[in-house]
Amino acid sequence: MNRMNTLESVLTPQVCRAENPLSLTEVNGQTNSSAPVARGVLELLACDPLPGWDRVASTIRLVRLRPGEHLFRVGQSQPFVFFVRQGVLKMIYETGDGKEWIKAFAGEGAFFSSLSALQTGGQTTFSVLALQDAVVEKVDYALLHALAEQHMAWQRVLRRAFEIYGFRKEKREKDLLTLTAEERYKNFLLEHPDLESRISQKDLAGYIRVTPVGLSRIKARIKRAGNSRAPG
Repeated sequence: MNRMNTLESVLTPQVCRAENPLSLTEVNGQTNSSAPVARGVLELLACDPLPGWDRVASTIRLVRLRPGEHLFRVGQSQPFVFFVRQGVLKMIYETGDGKEWIKAFAGEGAFFSSLSALQTGGQTTFSVLALQDAVVEKVDYALLHALAEQHMAWQRVLRRAFEIYGFRKEKREKDLLTLTAEERYKNFLLEHPDLESRISQKDLAGYIRVTPVGLSRIKARIKRAGNSRAPG
């Protein structure tokens, strides 16, 4: 199965041409090759080959995780951009009383970072752990920033990456504030069609902000509605 159908499954902003928006949900199966996922993602954002790519390629580090292992925890120095080559990861905020709030999931082709950790002396504000065996590419943000100081293509990469972050954050806030739990669940299925079978009911419920029992009721209600519309 080709699981490379997402760059974080965000909105599909117009990346290259206004008349033919390039979906950020396709990177042509990069995870099935030996080529770095990072290159496919970054060139997609640039809409061009990237000058100085060899400088980046030589510094990419692979991180292999087992289910339940952390890529990083809150409060760490992690000035990197991460690209998922294999597996699914969960990003979480943790409260002082031990509660967990799911920020997002990241499947193959996704890229993410803790923006606070990209600042000099900054630290991560959330934790990331693997939900299944995972391989993640780790790229030094300082190098990307230095290349952006020299080349227009790399400037486009960073600008569009931050735009995607903003689009994603705004949409998440809007969904939580204006949609019902059932609407959020339906949106999740549309935006992440490959993830439901790869994450637990508990985690999915936490993401859409209902209890696991509440999610089961939503699923049953949707199923009943579908059956009632089926031809007799």
